[in-house]
Amino acid sequence: MTQLLRLYRSKLKKNEINALAFKDYSMPALCYHNLSPIILSMNVTVLIPAYNEVKTIREIIKRVKDTGLIHEILVVDDGSSDGTREILQELHDQGEVKVIFHEKNGGKGAALRTGIQNASGDVIIIQDADLEYNPHEYPNLLKPIQDDIADVVYGSRFLGQARRPILYWNMVANKILTFVTNILYNNILSDMETGYKVFKRDLIKDIPLHAHRFEFEPEFTAKILKRKFRLYEVPIAFYPRDYSEGKKIKMWDAFEAMWALIKYRFVD
Repeated sequence: MTQLLRLYRSKLKKNEINALAFKDYSMPALCYHNLSPIILSMNVTVLIPAYNEVKTIREIIKRVKDTGLIHEILVVDDGSSDGTREILQELHDQGEVKVIFHEKNGGKGAALRTGIQNASGDVIIIQDADLEYNPHEYPNLLKPIQDDIADVVYGSRFLGQARRPILYWNMVANKILTFVTNILYNNILSDMETGYKVFKRDLIKDIPLHAHRFEFEPEFTAKILKRKFRLYEVPIAFYPRDYSEGKKIKMWDAFEAMWALIKYRFVD
């Protein structure tokens, strides 16, 4: 990818860039052959909430850096106790990432709220630390903002891209929550619960967000829809892990999400 960006910045012919993109099957070629100087010059913060991700934290940071598109990697460690903290402290001391440490675990929503208030980028990409979402998707996620057709972009797992077929009941819960979102907020979203949310920081930083756990997704969605921000969905590939691999969200979180959707239809 670094080679591809050098070619673009050197203003080589477009067909040379396309040829290189299609040779690299580890990235979605349709994204990279349309890279714009605007995307390359965007001031983008990748915000990574992390809790006990010692097995994956180095790798996800490496993958984010390898995109060559990011100005700031901001990790909020939410009270990890498995060695994640020590790795992040090392990377922070080396200048690889900016890290904020929570003294105790407050939940994904708490970590994201901290990150949004401390990010420096004009655009923020939320990136889970567990390798379920691939940073190779960034050009597709950023393009609607580049084209000024969106203020917020969701990466949808249900619009036709590749995915690992596991966890049926999680998928059912996602579909139900998205259906309720569409009824309550008059929309046609396909994946409200997606972890890939990209947005202009200035539009979001002053919205009152209260979520502590996984109810961040419905609260965030409810509030951007109520404010009539331009929301766009793009298809993404998805590589879910199961509970034996460390997946944290539980069925109870679906009930909290449902309550958040109903509550924020009428408050905030």
